[in-house]
Amino acid sequence: MKSNRTLTASEIDAFGAELDQLRHRTVATLGERDATYIRRIRTSVRITELAGRLMLFAGFFPPTFILGVLLLGVSKIIDNMELGHNVMHGQFDFMNEPEFCGKRFEWNHACPADFWRYTHNYEHHTYTNILGKDKDLGYGLVRLFPEQRWNPGFLLQPLYALLLAILFQYGVAIQHLKMNRLLNGKMSKAEFGERFQPFWHKLRHTSVRDYVIFPLLAGPHFVAVLCGNILANLIRNLWTWVIIFCGHFTKDAEVFPQSVLQNETRGHWYLRQLRGSSNLKGSKLFHIMSGNLSHQIEHHLYPDIPANRYAEMSVEVRKICAKYGQHYNTGRFSVQFASVLWRIFRYALPNRHQQAPGQKQPA
Repeated sequence: MKSNRTLTASEIDAFGAELDQLRHRTVATLGERDATYIRRIRTSVRITELAGRLMLFAGFFPPTFILGVLLLGVSKIIDNMELGHNVMHGQFDFMNEPEFCGKRFEWNHACPADFWRYTHNYEHHTYTNILGKDKDLGYGLVRLFPEQRWNPGFLLQPLYALLLAILFQYGVAIQHLKMNRLLNGKMSKAEFGERFQPFWHKLRHTSVRDYVIFPLLAGPHFVAVLCGNILANLIRNLWTWVIIFCGHFTKDAEVFPQSVLQNETRGHWYLRQLRGSSNLKGSKLFHIMSGNLSHQIEHHLYPDIPANRYAEMSVEVRKICAKYGQHYNTGRFSVQFASVLWRIFRYALPNRHQQAPGQKQPA
């Protein structure tokens, strides 16, 4: 674990002020460049989806089937990560175009956008890496930090993690339903039913489209299109899971006790976002395919700034971190992912020495 220099109260305020200034400078330059970028992303989603689906209509002929699966998978990845996720954060609200309105956007995903806007945009980004508050810490299935209480059920968590990766779009939707509250009597069946209806509607819509309508349109190639759609969704789910876990659960990522919320200043909030995040090095294409969540640090610092700006902002963020002696957690994809896997297997087991919750605090 890389160490961070302990900052005085005045240094924390100054740290926050410099990051605020970077935000203000960036917001002042938002405009047509960013609007053009997101329109091109939208067009790329449509073109790759159309090309992928048309190739799958050719059946199991190897070149077209494989390319069709890959193109459709890429379309779903970009739609979810670089288009949907970022638009739903309100990053492109400045355009004043209904199609790119963060509060209205709906994506090609089993999880209703309103679910994501609450569990991710509000809960996760407000309580980033706070134990008991941030439900994205293992999604209720996986123990990833020694500060999390262990129980024997976690011995099987490598299997849980694999199932979550395969079914990720369904997992994040079910997360919002809070089924544990229903099971322990803290939620009525009527309230659960109200929560479940939007999920059932969206699940039915996406499943019928991918697994009934498009296969039927393919006629004799029904099975090929059905299999192709299943594989494309699998590619999207696995890739999304990997990128999200690499952005939050690498070796140097930290968690915090709920006490950090007491009198938390803007500077403290920035420190918490920084220390709970991890970046990934890669090419421009890699950043687009990750929804620019390869710049997870910048995303947590500035969730409503267009993600296409994160790469240039990261240069300044890294300088500010160095100035104040704060570790900027970045690394190669292979190294970061390996550390995520290490956490999954290591913390399936109990701690060798129990660590008191909340040892690491932004200060």
